[in-house]
Amino acid sequence: GRETRLRVVLRVRPLTCTETRRGDRRVVHSLSDSTVHVSAARHDATFGFSAVFEAGASQEAVFEGSGMRQLVELAIDGFSCTVFAFGQTGSGKTYTLMGPLTQSEKWPAAPGLMQRSFACLLEQSRSRGPDLALSASYLEIYNEQVRDLLSPGPPCALPLRWSKTRGFYVENQLSVDFESMETIADLLLQGSQRRRTSAHALNRHSSRSHALLTIHVRSRAVSTRPAPGTRGRPSACPSKQGTLCFVDLAGSERVKETGSSGELSVEANSINRSLLALGHCISLLAKSRGKQTHIPYRDSKLTRLLARSLGGSGITLMVACISPSSRCLSETLSTLHYASRARRVTTRP
Repeated sequence: GRETRLRVVLRVRPLTCTETRRGDRRVVHSLSDSTVHVSAARHDATFGFSAVFEAGASQEAVFEGSGMRQLVELAIDGFSCTVFAFGQTGSGKTYTLMGPLTQSEKWPAAPGLMQRSFACLLEQSRSRGPDLALSASYLEIYNEQVRDLLSPGPPCALPLRWSKTRGFYVENQLSVDFESMETIADLLLQGSQRRRTSAHALNRHSSRSHALLTIHVRSRAVSTRPAPGTRGRPSACPSKQGTLCFVDLAGSERVKETGSSGELSVEANSINRSLLALGHCISLLAKSRGKQTHIPYRDSKLTRLLARSLGGSGITLMVACISPSSRCLSETLSTLHYASRARRVTTRP
């Protein structure tokens, strides 16, 4: 119930081979474990975050240093937890969340935040037995349509509803129980293969939709205190229902830079509009200290689904991903300013 700030961490990816061959300069340098400096013509700025991960940081270091393990534990305790990665297209968001997952590979060589979180949840599930049940749902927002990535058959649009008790929710979304790493890896691979992706000038495997994988955690704690009339048997406490939602945002992109046209251009405009709506909500949430400011969550499907995570009763971790290349300076600065504003947002878990 205490006011809690969003935790925001930054990950800087290495320069790509193409950027190195092209002669791009490195304009982002870390000054410490929590600050980075941007140094370029007419730009000289320092930004602070909860943690900063340089290009050489391993996937394990990001998992442990970002506070992801604590987020898993909070989900088991019944809290609504969200982690989302954002940044320019090709900045390493999907790699951070899922690792280098190929079209046929269930477990990547460098597993991301998702796989490592699954391992923690299943470890807790094995130790608690039937007192902890796990299920997963997976959807994408493509051109402002919400589509289930786990339902059999071609993806079809699902209605997004609102209720006083649940807030915004997706109607008729499939949720699948799982008890092993193999099952959840299958679900992740199945959903990832069905997600809309395309190639353009900046990214050979660009996500054309926002994807949300939600793990539902139902736990039943057992009290050691005997219930009245049970002759000393321990009583069952009310169950807790927590969630752990992984949001892989499609990258912001400039059509001129990506060379997109036709359907790719339509997708890019839809992506940028929803990201603009998200940025607007974050800006207003960061300013509204003690004032009843209207937050326009209804401006996009993305902001509706993230309403609880951003300004409600959830606990949120944001992973900002950037390129250190001089050619990406404008988008990198935009992401850094975006992330800095998010640090001022508070929720009441």
